[in-house]
Amino acid sequence: MKTRFTMNHSHMMRGICLPVTAAAMLLAGCAANSPPPLYQWTGYQPAVCDYLKGEKAPQEQIDALEKALQEIRGKGHTPPPGFHAQLGMLYASVGNDTQAMQEFEAEKQMFPESSTYMDFLMKKKPKQP
Repeated sequence: MKTRFTMNHSHMMRGICLPVTAAAMLLAGCAANSPPPLYQWTGYQPAVCDYLKGEKAPQEQIDALEKALQEIRGKGHTPPPGFHAQLGMLYASVGNDTQAMQEFEAEKQMFPESSTYMDFLMKKKPKQP
């Protein structure tokens, strides 16, 4: 014989389970349709690591970033913030000031919040050998 408490508890549990199950199903559906990442990081993080360690020559780093940039654009993605700035600093380090300025300008166009820093880098005098 069920007591009144058992019956009320049973109805209460069913009343809680339905919304919880519906919420779980909704969240599962959202996870399957999550948007793609905003930026493609291909090759960027290892290149920065190489730069900081100084284990690879600047031209090797430039080549790696240029290849990564082609892959990113080939897939229709966008490089992350700092990508063009890093590439610009590398170009500046090998004396290719024209390409460095183009990369700094690309960084400014893609990420206007970087303008102050890019302007600072663009005003620096190239080091004379």
